[in-house]
Amino acid sequence: MPFAVIMAGGRGERFWPRSRMARPKQFLNLIGEKTMLQLTVERVEDLVGISDTYVVAGAEFKDTILEQVPKLPEENIIIEPFGRDTAAAIGLAALVLGQKNPREVMIVLPADHYIGNVRHFQEVLRSAVATAGRGDKIVTLGITPHSPETGYGYIHRGELIDTFAGIPAYQAVRFLEKPDRARALEFLSSGDYLWNSGMFVWRIDMLREKIEKHIPSLAKGLKEIKDSLGNDHYEKTAKKVYSELPKVSIDYGIMERADNVLVIPCDFGWDDIGSWTALERYIEKDELGNVLHGEGVLVDTVNTCVISKDKTVALLGIENLIIVNDHDSLLICHKSRAQEIKKVVQALNDQGFDKVL
Repeated sequence: MPFAVIMAGGRGERFWPRSRMARPKQFLNLIGEKTMLQLTVERVEDLVGISDTYVVAGAEFKDTILEQVPKLPEENIIIEPFGRDTAAAIGLAALVLGQKNPREVMIVLPADHYIGNVRHFQEVLRSAVATAGRGDKIVTLGITPHSPETGYGYIHRGELIDTFAGIPAYQAVRFLEKPDRARALEFLSSGDYLWNSGMFVWRIDMLREKIEKHIPSLAKGLKEIKDSLGNDHYEKTAKKVYSELPKVSIDYGIMERADNVLVIPCDFGWDDIGSWTALERYIEKDELGNVLHGEGVLVDTVNTCVISKDKTVALLGIENLIIVNDHDSLLICHKSRAQEIKKVVQALNDQGFDKVL
């Protein structure tokens, strides 16, 4: 049975003020009653089982994870001493799971994505696991684009390589960074480009081989950590070595350089819910395109999103704004700049308002 590794270390800064350092996006119930982490664990439980599900996160989130997923064994939380981007986090998970079975398949999933059609998602994952289990291929899931998104990376798919249970897998020709709108329109019209979902499936020994080849400094550091497993110096060694690991994404470090990557085109209602404007797709709107999550009145107001948990809101003559009230903080942002809320978080930090971050 494969392992599932859920990456839960992100900060979710574009969802400030609801997302805070102590409880970022993946631990929030943005859609429905369950949190993003809880939904992610549920999606893979039928395929993997809770005993083979692991969550990678910082130590500060351990109690939150156990609170939200009480069935998860405590030892299945893989603690990152520091945030060093996805290559280090995934490499650490592979190190831990490789002690159990280095030839087993490892599924890597972000903790903060939304999937509409869970059944089809599970069918695709079964196919990906079967393909990766042969040991000679890395498999990633590419999302069939429905619009010229500039906030996602893309994967250029090539020739058909394999099919399992009717689900095709294509050669991944190259990975591309987030494009401008003109190029995104070209990708959409081509039909040969997919959104990069950040979901990967590989055998553990295959991943470790690629890390040794393409990120040797990471491989060296992980070996030092591995050598200290089980002794009294592990925690001290792990902190020292981890702080010196290269800060590189798995996309740049491995996926863009490997020549044996397959991509499965998917259309199962995926969304990374990356901003307040993305969340609007899942909240009911009025006849003027407004969202009101909370109590209040919107007079002569158009295409505006209001989230207010504990204050009555009254708007007059407003257009195209995001307004989020969350206890001690208030965000007012034009919708066209929703992807830039990280700038606000940075400014608050720079100017000493860290108590609201």
